[in-house]
This record gives sequence, C-alpha cells and structure tokens, in this order.
Amino acid sequence: MSQLRQKMIRAMQLREFSPKTLQAYVAAVSGLAKYCNKSPDKIDQEEVENYLLYLRQELVRSPSTCNVVISGLKFFYEHTIKDESVKLKLPSRKRTKRLPEVLSWEEANSVITSPANIKHRVLLMTAYSAGLRISELVNLRLKHIDNSRMVIRVEQGKGKKDRYTILSQRLLKELRIYWKACRPENWLFPTKNSTRHISITSVQRIYNKAKKKEGITKGKGIHTLRHCFATHLLEAGYDVRKIQLLMGHRSLSTTMIYLHVSRGGLEMVKSPLDFVDEEKEITSPWEDADDTISV
Repeated sequence: MSQLRQKMIRAMQLREFSPKTLQAYVAAVSGLAKYCNKSPDKIDQEEVENYLLYLRQELVRSPSTCNVVISGLKFFYEHTIKDESVKLKLPSRKRTKRLPEVLSWEEANSVITSPANIKHRVLLMTAYSAGLRISELVNLRLKHIDNSRMVIRVEQGKGKKDRYTILSQRLLKELRIYWKACRPENWLFPTKNSTRHISITSVQRIYNKAKKKEGITKGKGIHTLRHCFATHLLEAGYDVRKIQLLMGHRSLSTTMIYLHVSRGGLEMVKSPLDFVDEEKEITSPWEDADDTISV
C-alpha cells in the first residue's frame, strides 16, 4: 500500500467514515491515477476534469456515481495532500430523481412467502414487515427482537443511529417456528457455520429468486420491500411522521416521496377520460317552457 493511500485512509478513519465510504473514496482516487497513469498528487485540475468527462460521457456512469467520485477527489486534495496550489472547483452532478417501484400488497405477500426454505422466508418477511435496510437486516441479532414490547431494535443504522421499528404478530409466529427449526444463537440470520451473519449478496439472491419464482419483474433489489413497507402504511392511513420514525429518515421530505407512489394520494383524482362515462344529457332550461313567453 502506497504512503499516499495510507495517509488518505488514516484521514478518513480519524473522521470515522464508514467502511463503505472509505472504500468508495479510495477507489475514486485509484481510478483517476489509473486513467492518467501517474501518481494522483501529480495530477492537475484539467486532467481531473478530463477524467470526470470520461466517466460521464464514455463510460456513461450515473450522476450518483459521479457524485461519489467527486467527493472522493475533493477529500483527497483538500485533506490528504493539502496542496494549496491545487484548487479544484468541481461542480456537483445533478441527481436524477426517480420514484421507487412498489409492489402491491398481494405481490409483496407472494414474494415474501415464496421460499420453501424457512430461513429465507422469514428473512424476506422481516425485511418487509419492519421496513429495514439490507445492512440493518443482516446485522439483526436475537436480542434485538423484543416480543414483550412488540418492537425490533435497529442498532447503528444509517447515520450510526439507533431506532425501534414494529414487530409484526405474524412475523413473531414465524420467528418462533424458525428458531425451533434452525436454532440461531447470536445472529438472527447467520451463515452455515454460525460465526458470521448472512452476506448482503446472499440476501439479494434470495429476494431475486423469490421474485422470479412468482413471475414479478418490477422492484429491483430487496430495498423494494422497504419501499413497500412505507407505501403500504401510507395507504392504510398511518401518519407520515410515524412512518418517518419507523424508517429512520432524518428528514420528513425523504418520507414524503412515498406520497407520490401511494394509491391513497391518487385515488380521489379521476382522469378526464372517465368523465365521458359519467356525462349526463344536459337539457335546455327552455325545453319544457311554453312556446309563448310573456314578459
């Protein structure tokens, strides 16, 4: 490992960056060095801009990917080499705003009950019924299931925050059956040797297999079940503020996006095409009047 890389990693560790962010930032600088075929501390602003154009125009990387690269390069030049002669003013790329794909209640239920393997079935049920991120799902331990209060404790979720979410009565019954069959000791969803939790890759594979089995094509990735959790609660009439707390969103505006995909927000609006079916014959106010009208 080069001294520059060690220095950058140390600077990020001191700021307590997550392992995922650390990996992404190091990859951003490594990609730049490989593209320019020189040490990153010898690269000037024009070369950096050429690299960003290469990512966007030739490799067709998404705006969000480019944002991560830009953030990584900014950190390297500002906090690692601290070279005042290098002043990079890198504009942030605009993010593409997309609404999440959501399954219907029936589709979500068919996916989570699809696996014959009880561990896989309970895993998908937990993701949907509690609205968990995949990282939160794989890190669940037995002690996080509080059946006396009917809650699930999420420790150090996104933003290193703890929170509680709901424990479904139906899920609790399935968890008891699962525990009797598999006897997990620490991790709720361990690997075969029980020393580690199940991997994120394995969870995605389980979800995609269940979705394919049910013939459902929409909803890319298991994060769809988290979207379904929020949307279905909104459609059931629950307050958006309560849903925000369950989801662990810092901002209410993040939760409000589900108003755009819930049926509850659209069901009271009719298409003008349907007005034709409801149109009634309008008669003239003079139709039944006498032929002769006296004033």
